[in-house]
Amino acid sequence: MSSTEASSDSVLNSALASVQAAAAEGKLTDGAVDNISQWLTQDRYASYRPTLLQHIDDEAWQILDDVYWTIIPFGTGGRRGRMYDIGSNAINDRTIGESAQGLADYVNEVLADKDNKSCAIAYDTRHRSRHFAELCASIMVAAGMKVYFLDDYRATPQLSFAVRHFRCDCGIMVTASHNPPSDNAVKVYWSTGGQVLPPHDKAIIERVMSCQAIKTVPFEEALSNGRVEIVTETVDELFLDAASACRFDGPRDVRVLYTPLHGVGAAVVMPLLSKDGFKDVEVYQPHAEPSGDFPNVPGHVSNPENTAVFDAPIDFAKQSGHEVILATDPDCDRLGVAAPVTNDTQGDWGTFNGNQIAALLADYVLRSRKASDALTPKSFIIKTLVTTELVRKIASHYGARCEGNLLVGYKHIAGVIDAVGPEDFVYGCEESHGYLVGQYARDKDGAVACMLLSELAASLKAAGHSLHDRMAELYTTHGYHLESLTNVFMEGSQGMAAMQSLMATFRTDPPTEIGGMGVAQVRDYQSLTTKQIPDGSVAPLDGPEGNLVILDLAEPGNYVAVRPSGTEPKVKFYLFTSLSADDSQDLPRAETLLSERVAAIQASLKEFALS
Repeated sequence: MSSTEASSDSVLNSALASVQAAAAEGKLTDGAVDNISQWLTQDRYASYRPTLLQHIDDEAWQILDDVYWTIIPFGTGGRRGRMYDIGSNAINDRTIGESAQGLADYVNEVLADKDNKSCAIAYDTRHRSRHFAELCASIMVAAGMKVYFLDDYRATPQLSFAVRHFRCDCGIMVTASHNPPSDNAVKVYWSTGGQVLPPHDKAIIERVMSCQAIKTVPFEEALSNGRVEIVTETVDELFLDAASACRFDGPRDVRVLYTPLHGVGAAVVMPLLSKDGFKDVEVYQPHAEPSGDFPNVPGHVSNPENTAVFDAPIDFAKQSGHEVILATDPDCDRLGVAAPVTNDTQGDWGTFNGNQIAALLADYVLRSRKASDALTPKSFIIKTLVTTELVRKIASHYGARCEGNLLVGYKHIAGVIDAVGPEDFVYGCEESHGYLVGQYARDKDGAVACMLLSELAASLKAAGHSLHDRMAELYTTHGYHLESLTNVFMEGSQGMAAMQSLMATFRTDPPTEIGGMGVAQVRDYQSLTTKQIPDGSVAPLDGPEGNLVILDLAEPGNYVAVRPSGTEPKVKFYLFTSLSADDSQDLPRAETLLSERVAAIQASLKEFALS
């Protein structure tokens, strides 16, 4: 053994001893010790060893525990988390590289006999998104694939479109959607243009988790020899044509204020609205700069679900006379909306939650289709299990079918489009502000949602009504529905254990009363069983298998759905309350009644979850 090798072994042994000592003092969890030890001793992590050794020398135990206590999971859409240069529980070159390598390995296994395999790749405005996109491209090329590369900030639905247009075998979108600036991620797509579904998802996860060597070809080399092809302009043009083909005829006279929330949206939303005939559209300049810091939004979180992102744009709109505000998240696959309560732009404004937008667009699309005789007995819309049942009632009103027995995640909506028949698909929606029409993509599209919402606002203005007026009309016609989302954050290793324990409790020992209403039954989508309360009888449940529990309350149409987030360390409680149409004619009274009901349910759930 050379003196250099002996010195290296001595350094590693010392580092391992320091890790064990930190664990003995309670400064590192067992999972962190195991993962750090692997990163110190296994050749596949050799390039990260100097940085890790420096952290150990600095006794940065809290940082090390945070980034090593577990292996970052491959969740509902891919791998997402905080960026850090090292760590099995962080987004870095190793974890992103494993994700791309695992995908490449699986595609090559499944399509071993296919020549000319390919992958489409795009990225958003987040920090290091371009770097991670290049890394993924380098890996896919090394695996023998051609890469179609969108070389500028572009929207997630454009990546979905590119996969389908170029007939790629897979796709990768580098984005963490609406997460904080600290985060990044990869979303993985299959040849359909939708995010990976069973059995591909589990098979890809297996390859990702067992990844050893990550093989790359230098990006510039792949670009020069044609293995990477830049297709940005081509996709822009073709995507614009496909999305604009989903338009409906009608007025276009409405003043639109649009905010991309520092994301990619302006590159696609503005030309789409222009192509659809809207002449008076302005980008809200404080949010116009593409920036991964999201500097001018509250808390630096560009999430259109957060009503606070509309505060400053509303103040501007009141001064400038804009009649509707549209916001898309950083990768432009979600839509948020604000509008004056009446047609007086100087008066009060209000925002719409994801369920309300889902209902407004469902009614607009179905109404427009019916008016043009484009609805058939086979026409169907799609929603998830945690999206408002108001959408189903609207579909029934127009004679369309609603497919709604789906888990959370737009990949499931995409799967149903292809399984049931794209030619009869009308509209898909989910409560987290995701909407789609047409067949050009298999993921939610904030741009086409902006177009449809603008058309709706213009048609209502022409009739002397506001978006809020139409929402009220839907309530009096179909019954008042009030939904709410409550998040309970549980971070770190202790948080993960707490989430698992809480979900187990809801399954085995659920509350018998929530918000003053009895719990009638518990639907467990993990075991696919329904338990009656209070007699405890169990029956099979017809539904998709997943980590979701729904508690049906004694009052019909009122229920609570509980699931751990697939992308963030939290448990999500979806609250659903409703009244019949007969009981909803006095809307202020209905709103007060259900607001009080939601508050009571929220208080009960928080007490149960934190007890």
